[in-house]
Amino acid sequence: MRDGTGIGFIGFRTSRFDEMVALFRDRIGLSVIRDAPGATWFGLGTDAELHVYADTDPDHAFFTTGPVVGLRVADVDATRAALEADGLEMLTDVERTDAAAWCHFRAPDGTVLEIIGPSTPR
Repeated sequence: MRDGTGIGFIGFRTSRFDEMVALFRDRIGLSVIRDAPGATWFGLGTDAELHVYADTDPDHAFFTTGPVVGLRVADVDATRAALEADGLEMLTDVERTDAAAWCHFRAPDGTVLEIIGPSTPR
């Protein structure tokens, strides 16, 4: 299945949350698009985001292999089905907003990755 179209997400879970937020905000100059206790989201261009989560964030406890990269795909549901059929471990169900859908999986080498795309396939 060849529907990859770029990177839509990068996520960090870190024990040095405040320092990582300061790095991206103050040194690199990324714009904050959401700021909550233990979670800060930054804009990356017009359609990608970088998220920093504190190591106390329970929703992202599976971010254990370093930064999690979200690979943009045209159809999250079809791509997930193909990954599952290939025997890859799915870590989350498909989550959705009105605009986007995403889910996480473990790559063959153990790296945690995400697929992200439109909520409704293009």
